[in-house]
Amino acid sequence: MIYPPQEELRHRSALIIVDVQNDFCPGGNLAVPDGDAVVSKINNAITYFDIVVASQDWHPQDHCSFDTQGGKWPEHCIAGTSGANLHAVLDTARITHIVRKAYKKDQDAYSAFDGTGLAEMLRALGITEVFVCGLALDYCVKATALDARKAGFNTWYILNACRGVAKNTSEQAEREMQGVGIKPEFVRGPVS
Repeated sequence: MIYPPQEELRHRSALIIVDVQNDFCPGGNLAVPDGDAVVSKINNAITYFDIVVASQDWHPQDHCSFDTQGGKWPEHCIAGTSGANLHAVLDTARITHIVRKAYKKDQDAYSAFDGTGLAEMLRALGITEVFVCGLALDYCVKATALDARKAGFNTWYILNACRGVAKNTSEQAEREMQGVGIKPEFVRGPVS
């Protein structure tokens, strides 16, 4: 499979945009370095897909992942706050489905497939191929891609439409993904 999907495969392919939310972009509570740089690449990628899914962390105020609750992260993406909103420049008009994850106080979820019904929804739509992009490569993008593969989807990650928290963990994430047959792709063509 090559990106963008060939026309005859377009109806079987979906783009999954992982957590391109204000709190993960510069100025946010848990900013990924250069996180907003993915937005223009993703906006270009969106044009090649009929099915576009965006995931959002959607945490309660006292979520178990927060350092105030004994977790490892600062408070971020609290449901209904501006930090949980998708990035303002992301082409949300082309997003066909939104899934929200980690919305239970005592359960964390890195993957867009975790507790969202995403695999079942994609199968019902006839999707067999998924392309994953977004934030952060070494956490939620990796978890989403691995779960997509486990669920039986042919899976790619769009490397230049992802950013990671750190170089070493991003490189490790790529090795893990490639080790199970998830291949890197790149957004090509003009950036919209």
